Amino acid sequence: MKKLTLVVIALCMTSSVYATKVTAVKTNIAEEGFQLYVATEIVKQLGYAVEVTNDVGYEVAYKEIASNYQSPDVYFMASNWDPLHNAKLKGAGGSEKLVQLGEYISGCAQGYLIDKKTADKYGIKYINDLKKPEIAKLFDSNGDGKADLAGCGAGWGCEKVIEHQLTAFGLRDTVTHNQGEYSAIIADTIARYKNGKPVLYYTWTPYWVSGKLVPGKDVVFLQVTHSAHPIVKSTKLSNGADYGFAVNSQRIVANASIIQYKDLTKLFELIKLDVNDVSGENMLMSKGENKEADIKRHAHVWVKANQAKIDGWIKDAKAAK
Repeated sequence: MKKLTLVVIALCMTSSVYATKVTAVKTNIAEEGFQLYVATEIVKQLGYAVEVTNDVGYEVAYKEIASNYQSPDVYFMASNWDPLHNAKLKGAGGSEKLVQLGEYISGCAQGYLIDKKTADKYGIKYINDLKKPEIAKLFDSNGDGKADLAGCGAGWGCEKVIEHQLTAFGLRDTVTHNQGEYSAIIADTIARYKNGKPVLYYTWTPYWVSGKLVPGKDVVFLQVTHSAHPIVKSTKLSNGADYGFAVNSQRIVANASIIQYKDLTKLFELIKLDVNDVSGENMLMSKGENKEADIKRHAHVWVKANQAKIDGWIKDAKAAK
């Protein structure tokens, strides 16, 4: 009996190192829900139970994941912008508490854009050109003589880059960085464009805006005369162009204890979601399919269409275990 009891205790101790559940931390940016639900469905196919949190801001998300770095359960977020969020990662505890995995979504671009008609008429190519009052005034929407930039939401990370560049390029006296609810600000920007007025805005991919205002057709990206970024030394691309922002990858970030689960770790290193698929889903949201049930349905449709690929990821993940 004593020997049997010891065996049972040993088995219980062994089983305790395996995750009883996985928690997917959902950000409060609605357009990032699709990628989270895709990842969640794939994790379930690997055999894990998954719970999804309520919507939270990035700061809360990173802190929640980091606070569970020694938990036997796994906590993850599917929208770790690398390198844009590197400071947030470090502030939450760095590599001791958080693990970045894979390149879930690659080629996430950002930048400043203006309408093509105004760019062509006045020969505007650089954000630095707005240092000239007569150029900045073209994008003035409230009569104060300064260009109105539809900017980045507070806490997203991109707002720090914009604020840094307004100073670095001497634009404080000629450009106003308008922040707030981005969806409302960009809706107003699109309305101005449709009314034939010049527009100046910041946006990123994957997102639906570039499907409404198409770069090269309706609008153009502005470049910078030289790199000036608070996180990376150079934002210049291999073709010599410089749009002022580093091209990001969205990665999976999880609490450090995930390394105990080699199958789940391997899965997060393998899964890929095309940036254009995300933009396409975001476009459906902009057309009214934006309820939680819609977003979950979009994810289910993507998973069903890509099941053969997913089967390969699951197979390789199980082999790693």
